[in-house]
Amino acid sequence: MMNRFKRASRAGLVGVTAAALALTAAPAAFAATPAAAATPATAAAETGAGAEVGASTALATPRLEALDRGLVAAPTTDGVFLSWRLLKSEAYGASETGLTGADFAVYRDGTKIADVTDSTNLRDPDGTAASAYTVAPVLGGHEGPQSEKATTLTSRDAGEAGKAGDAVASIPLTKPADGVTPADEAYTYSASDTSVADVDGDGAYEFIVKWEPSNSKDVSQVGYTGTVFLDTYELDGTLLNRIDLGVNIRAGAHYTQFMVYDFDGDGRAELMTKTAPGTKSTGFGADGEVTNDAFVTLPEADIAAGVSNDDDYRLSAADYADHLVEVFRGWSTRPEVVDGTWPATLEEAFGIPVTHQYPLSEADARELVDHFLDVYAPSRSARNALRNFEGFILDGPEYLTVFDGATGAELQTIPYEPGRTDDGLLWGDYAMARIEPGNRVDRFLAGVAYLDGEHPSAVFARGYYTRTTVAAWDWDGENLSQRFLVDSGFTPMTNPFNDSPHGREGTSEEWGRLTTQGFHSLSAADVDGDGRQEIVYGSATIDDDGSLLYSSYDTLPEGSAAPGTEAKLGHGDAMHVADIDPARPGLEIFTVHEGATYAPLGYALRDAATGELIYGEYSGKDTGRGMVGDIDPNTPGLETWATRLRSASGESLGAAIPGTNQSIRWSGDLTTQILNGAGDVTPTIEDWTRGRLLTGTGERTNNGTKGTANLVADVLGDWREELVLRSADSSALNIHVSTEVTTHKLYTLMHDPQYRVEVARQNTTYNQPSYTSFYLASDMSFADVPLAAPPLPVAAPGIGVDSAGVNVTWKAPASPGTSAITGYRVTLTPVGGGDPLETTVGADALRASFALATVPAGSYTAKVVAVGDAGPSAASAPSATAVVTGSQPVRLAANAKSQCVNGTAHVAVYAYNDSGRPADVRLSALGTDKKVTAVAAGKAAYSLVGSGAAAIAAGTASVTAYSFVDGVGYHSSYSVPYAALSCK
Repeated sequence: MMNRFKRASRAGLVGVTAAALALTAAPAAFAATPAAAATPATAAAETGAGAEVGASTALATPRLEALDRGLVAAPTTDGVFLSWRLLKSEAYGASETGLTGADFAVYRDGTKIADVTDSTNLRDPDGTAASAYTVAPVLGGHEGPQSEKATTLTSRDAGEAGKAGDAVASIPLTKPADGVTPADEAYTYSASDTSVADVDGDGAYEFIVKWEPSNSKDVSQVGYTGTVFLDTYELDGTLLNRIDLGVNIRAGAHYTQFMVYDFDGDGRAELMTKTAPGTKSTGFGADGEVTNDAFVTLPEADIAAGVSNDDDYRLSAADYADHLVEVFRGWSTRPEVVDGTWPATLEEAFGIPVTHQYPLSEADARELVDHFLDVYAPSRSARNALRNFEGFILDGPEYLTVFDGATGAELQTIPYEPGRTDDGLLWGDYAMARIEPGNRVDRFLAGVAYLDGEHPSAVFARGYYTRTTVAAWDWDGENLSQRFLVDSGFTPMTNPFNDSPHGREGTSEEWGRLTTQGFHSLSAADVDGDGRQEIVYGSATIDDDGSLLYSSYDTLPEGSAAPGTEAKLGHGDAMHVADIDPARPGLEIFTVHEGATYAPLGYALRDAATGELIYGEYSGKDTGRGMVGDIDPNTPGLETWATRLRSASGESLGAAIPGTNQSIRWSGDLTTQILNGAGDVTPTIEDWTRGRLLTGTGERTNNGTKGTANLVADVLGDWREELVLRSADSSALNIHVSTEVTTHKLYTLMHDPQYRVEVARQNTTYNQPSYTSFYLASDMSFADVPLAAPPLPVAAPGIGVDSAGVNVTWKAPASPGTSAITGYRVTLTPVGGGDPLETTVGADALRASFALATVPAGSYTAKVVAVGDAGPSAASAPSATAVVTGSQPVRLAANAKSQCVNGTAHVAVYAYNDSGRPADVRLSALGTDKKVTAVAAGKAAYSLVGSGAAAIAAGTASVTAYSFVDGVGYHSSYSVPYAALSCK
């Protein structure tokens, strides 16, 4: 197998300061409920201080959501089943059966009923449907705050003995009204692809639902479609906003991907999607009243060109014929015709005698259009009924819009890049026997990727059969900026009406090999282990900097269309990027390919870092579906199947294979289950060895024969995935939660960066499962699960005040976390309000001082945060309250006097306690100390020290006072002079 490489050199890992690392969203220990609506500046102030701590060289840490506990309670016939999240920031190590770190105290009706150490679920045999549950993490022996009360689920029959039961949270939906197309065809709506994100910063997921009209189309299908709506719901069914994409966005899996993610790190997710004139967003208040209602903002250039939100760019059959007239009239001036690449005349392109002069008149152009529609196109294929071509959008502006996730308000709209250029002529849509205007040009993909290892970028792509383009965008809260734009260039054709464009390289020297390699989905994964995610674009992979990491080819075998010829692995429908074989380093990619006799392989398992073939098999047919998963716990690694079942190492396991619609991690034993059912078939979850585990009675899957759920993702409870299905009438969205008790402990899969972005892109075209960056299966080693836990909190610090300032001391935390501590952040906070003071010290320091000149008079408490590469710890408990007066902390009236006693020079030192509280006083003169303890307020300490000589020089005595009040130590120092004296 051959792979072609092109990548930029790198100088190595990037140095990241502790402050930068602290800006990740891995929640601090005990952070069960994140602060709502924190601005980027606030977030930095809360977690990012301490740049002076020093730099550490490390991989960047992906910024992920601060989630709540996700606690659910499901009353069953044998008690109440409870399930909740372990956060990644709470996992500190591994055991044989799971991760270690936070344990959990479980409370029923305010009373503690259990300590759970080996999992994040519990069956309470004494619980009832009326019981109220909370859980609290326990780290380092300290119990954190309790969670919000559990969401109560509706339990369903567990079915046969030994099979997992399930419970359901049901979200009532607000279904759009039915509609009628310009061709008088009625259509209805169903709730389709769904995504989740925290749009309001409360730590809980909201659900973003795409409403699919019943007449939605594949890009190759003719006809009008209804408009598409995107709704955002709270778990209780509250409709937050609705986005009407408008008549100029066609409905269908290939058109309407929507990425919902916290792109700017403010704790609240945005929604990005392709829009057009007529796209409108509406926000709703808690009472259901409209709070904002507006079309997207049209760019000034479009307004100047006469574009309005009332425009309708959908083509009727007559409109399409008129469109072709304009295309044909411009034939002789096209660059491809002028430079001789394409035939000089349309007659030559159609293979008929030249009978018209160029440039064509309107009448001549219409005559050739009639020939094309009525003679030439049908001669190529009986399916080319272009007189019926309608409902497509081949012209007009295209935009990319960022919406506020909670309100739906538009934040920014820019032109979509790249644009369509034309109706597909350059893309090869007229070149094949099947003429499909608007097909290859309107194949869209979208995703999210941590291209710099820390910040999520939105990825929007166009094309994969021929010209292939991928744009990466960053959102800073105010503006979109393009990180890179990959463009293969068009695939050259000698005749755009009769010359296959597939399998050819694009015109770009850098990205030309990307053509024909894309799939109906994409993935983001760190395939080369550099801490930054790449974009796996089917049979090719784009590096994090936008360069082409590799594009995979192989040799066509005997029996193929051209034996011995090097060919691209090419396009396919299903792709899975995961750690499939734990015996091999890194990730693998399993793909199926539809090129039939022109594809070297019907399916392939490849090394994700290099694209090199591990195993595969020529099929000679369109191999449309394939899947991976741990369906056989007795076989190491994940199994793969397309035309037959194989082990991760390539061993054949037989011809029988499970379904290929969608996988789900439903069982408590870490194996993989399969979702079956399509169309009007009742969906089920099947286990390869145990049989049926769930029947979705009264529910349906989506996307036709693909039979995919609205969503499969870890959105509630423990690490297992939930199955989200629509009711058959789309009146509700049902979230199924497994109630099978598991003894395995793992942090929420949503805190694995690969899995999280895979969930975000799951709604893209042919929905593919989401996979973690680590090996997840029944034979997994938990020691291989990546951890990113910050230090445990330090104990409450000590605080003291002396003549120089305020001093804070502490002990190192009980555990350093999963990486070394890089420093400490110490905050001095005024009691009763005011601006806090802050300082940072190094990892070896256990003391920090605030100069008295910088501390205004008042009362203060201190807190300490330990900072590590994985982020900051939770703040310590506050110290005792220290009082700063602006003067000596312990007031004394002190003096010293030289005097003669029996002919010997002495120094008398006197200190009157004027502090109002008892104090220990030390009097020092002539090298002699005297300590007087518990000198009462209003009393004095006295010391007379002899020199042993008849004379002394002038000097200074010192007086120190110590007072300990309510846990705070106060320390004052005084220097008092005495005069020279001779007693001769």
